[in-house]
Amino acid sequence: MNIDRETPMLFPVDMRDWLPSDHLVHFIIEAVQQIGMTGFKVNQRGTGSEQYPPEMMLSLLVYSYATGRFGSRIIEAATHTDIAMRYICGGTSHPDHSVICAFRKDNKEAFEEAFTKILVLAYQMKKLKRVGGISVDGSKIKANASKHKAVSYKRAGEIISQMQEEVKKLVDMAEEADGKGLESGLNIPEEIQRREDRQAALQAARAEMEKMYEEASQTGENRGKKLDSYQYNFTDSDSRIMKAGNGKHFEQSYNAQAAVDTEGSMLILGGYVSQHANDKKELEPVVASVSSEVRDVDTVSADCGFYSEEAVQSVERKNAEGGQAGPEVYCAVEKGKHGRDIDDLTKKPPMGRPPSNITPKEKMSRKLKTKKGKQIYKKRKETVEPVFGIIKNVLGFRQFTLRGIEKVNIEWSLVRIAYNCKRLHSLMGGKCLSECLTRQ
Repeated sequence: MNIDRETPMLFPVDMRDWLPSDHLVHFIIEAVQQIGMTGFKVNQRGTGSEQYPPEMMLSLLVYSYATGRFGSRIIEAATHTDIAMRYICGGTSHPDHSVICAFRKDNKEAFEEAFTKILVLAYQMKKLKRVGGISVDGSKIKANASKHKAVSYKRAGEIISQMQEEVKKLVDMAEEADGKGLESGLNIPEEIQRREDRQAALQAARAEMEKMYEEASQTGENRGKKLDSYQYNFTDSDSRIMKAGNGKHFEQSYNAQAAVDTEGSMLILGGYVSQHANDKKELEPVVASVSSEVRDVDTVSADCGFYSEEAVQSVERKNAEGGQAGPEVYCAVEKGKHGRDIDDLTKKPPMGRPPSNITPKEKMSRKLKTKKGKQIYKKRKETVEPVFGIIKNVLGFRQFTLRGIEKVNIEWSLVRIAYNCKRLHSLMGGKCLSECLTRQ
């Protein structure tokens, strides 16, 4: 075969001919067009920056996240080399990385709206049920900051004392020099100012850690943790040191929460990012993150990390007469063992009403041993756990690129939209979106 790269093309090229009809990019562009987004913030006329349609920018970001490209410079570069990205941008547009970054940071509300509307679209295509259960979980995702840029409350105090001593020595040196320049060329005023600036930063960090400690004490999250052990990161002060992987090492991280459909679609129905190192306070917020527009939740399954009597009561919203306004919670109260022995196979599930003299924790444990409880809790392992695995290992999203709790929540919205688009495209078998909607 003769490979000819020299002869110019004589006729206009239709870029759609370069992409398969079942390509993911077609679905994302159609989905963004179908949901009819409004309220995007774009650069104002007169700024000198080129104007790009918000729908194009959203499609570009969603496709980038769905294919494992998260940095704005990487996305910009791909608009020159990736056929699908060029197709999104019309072949000739190449948004600058600063424009991509600004659009991503300025459109939190619009991304949340897009997340909900994509799920409404899934309902219209009969890929999502109106009523059903959810499974919830949290996973640690690294912050865009090194844990080596963190300082503990105790260590900050030690450094402040050291800085104060050094400032005193520098003042003494200045007095001895009596205004004359030192032979070493040392600029004493600059050295003093540098140490005073460092002291101010450390004092501000200690004040923030004192605030964190006070808040944790009020909510009971301290669990004997002393103020001296609290840490503050100078690169991303909102991130926290958290156990990662198998729990044997620590990383500067955020706690990403997700609520996943258990009725067959495995779509993410809600979620957000938390600063809490564990999930004890997350059950009610993560259930509340599921919009009533897309799911009337009737059951919630969660692992033991979410369990507390108060959290379960808050979600179920039981009244004094025993009635219930919220979904039924199936939450493990302790870590289960892997595998089943002979005794487990021969045990019969509990029958009848639970005894009136048992504690709420014992009642929950008993409920999970029933036939219904086992079936519902089993769905948690089959839904939310694989979703986090797909996000980290297929999409490749293992670290936030933005910093600060508000911005990482924006990025987590984009991850959830990208995952849902990829999942919906798979559920449709790569078929054209408009064709599927016409058939409904």
